[in-house]
Amino acid sequence: MYLLYSMALAVALLVAAPWWLLGMLRHGKYRAGLAERLGRVPARISRGRGAIWVHAVSVGEVLAVSQLIEALRQRYPERRLVISTTTMTAQKLARERFGAENVFYFPLDFAFAIRPWLQALEPELIVMAETEFWPNFLRLAREGGARIAVVNARISNRSFAGYRRWRRLLRDVLTFIDVFLAQSEEDARRLVEIGAPGARVHVSGNLKFDAKSVPSSPAVALLRRALERGGPVIVCGSTVEGEEELLLEAFSSVRQQHAQAVMILAPRHPERFVPVAQMVATSGPPWKRRSELAVDEAISCGIVLLDTLGELAAVYALADLAFVGGSLAPRGGHNILEPAQHGVPVIVGPHTENFRDIVTLFRQADAVRIVAPAELTGTLLSLLGNDAERQALGRRAAEVVRAHAGATERTLEALAALLPATADTREPAPAGRPTT
Repeated sequence: MYLLYSMALAVALLVAAPWWLLGMLRHGKYRAGLAERLGRVPARISRGRGAIWVHAVSVGEVLAVSQLIEALRQRYPERRLVISTTTMTAQKLARERFGAENVFYFPLDFAFAIRPWLQALEPELIVMAETEFWPNFLRLAREGGARIAVVNARISNRSFAGYRRWRRLLRDVLTFIDVFLAQSEEDARRLVEIGAPGARVHVSGNLKFDAKSVPSSPAVALLRRALERGGPVIVCGSTVEGEEELLLEAFSSVRQQHAQAVMILAPRHPERFVPVAQMVATSGPPWKRRSELAVDEAISCGIVLLDTLGELAAVYALADLAFVGGSLAPRGGHNILEPAQHGVPVIVGPHTENFRDIVTLFRQADAVRIVAPAELTGTLLSLLGNDAERQALGRRAAEVVRAHAGATERTLEALAALLPATADTREPAPAGRPTT
C-alpha cells in the first residue's frame, strides 16, 4: 500500500510542478525551506536522542499549540523540543517564538525526505496539531519507536467527506497513532467513523481558547500613535479574494456617518498584498501601507493596509469592531478568537465551517454577528452607532474565551502518559502495532 501511495504522491507532485514553479517565480512561495522539505537537516538544528517533535501546519496551528509547547518545555526541561511547520508565515512566527535552532519545515511524505529527520532527532514523542495524516511519516516514525499524538483534532465538513471515501485504507494508517485528542464530541465521532480506534479517541477541548493574547508589538504602538486623531477603528483580518471589494464598499458608507473612521485591512495571503493595494488605491479614501508608515505620522481617516506578517493578532487590540475574513467568500472562515480575546466585537460572514464549533459557542452566547454580504454595511453602521450594544457584544466574546479555557492542561496530561520517566528508556515499537 505504501509503495503505491508514494508513487501516486510522486505523480501528483509532478503534475503540480508547473504551479509550484510559478509560485516560486512570482511570489517566492515554496522556495523557502525546499531543501528541508526534501530531507536536508541544516546545521542550526542540533542532533540528539529523545526529542519531542511538534508539527503545526500554519499560523493558526502555531498559535494554538504555543501554550502547549511552553508547558512541555517547563515539564520536560531535559528533553529537546522542536517544531515543524508547512507554511512560510508559520515558519516565521515559530522561529520568532521558539528560536530558529528549534524550527524547520516539515518534510515531504517520502521516505528519503523523512528518514534524515528521524535519524537526526530520534523523536520520542511526535505531536501533530489538528489532522495531519501523512502515511509514510506516521509509519516510519512508529517504526523508529516514537509515540504519536494528534492534538486539537478537528475534522471539517469538507475533509470528512474525503476521509470517509478512503476509510478502509486510512484505518491502517490511523493505528500508528497512540492518542487522538479532539476539539469536540462531534470531532471525536468523526475520527472514529473514519477509522481511528475508538479507545484512543478522547475530547480535550480546543487549544485555541488557551492561546494568550499576543503582547503589544511595535506595529500596535506605531498604529496607536498614528490613529490618535482617528476613529472608530475597524480591523478586517484574514480577508480573501472577493471580500475586499465588499468591505471597501461598506467602509465608504461608514465614512459618510463617521468621517474619522479608519479601516485596517489585512489580506490573508502575502502574495495578495500588491493586488489589494491597487484595489485600495482606487477606492477613494486616503490610505497608507503599514510597511511605509512613518513613526511620527498621523492618520485621521482612511485605510491602513497591513502588508506585514505576524502582526494581525496584536493589531486586533486597536479595533472598535473586527471583521474576520474567509467567511463572506466560501473559504470556511478564520479564527475569531484573536479579536475576541481582546474583548473586541466580531462580525463574520456565513461561511465558518472551519471553525464551526467555536462559532456555535459564540452564537449561542450572542457573542458574534453573522451576516450575509448584503447585511454587512447595515451591521457595521448599527454597531458603530450603538456603543452600549457594541461593547456588550465584545464583553460576551471575551467571556466565551475565558469560559472554555483548559484544553492545554488536559492535553498535557494525556501526552505525559506517552512519555517514559527518562529520555533513554524507550524501546522501538513493532511496525504497525502501536502500544496503548
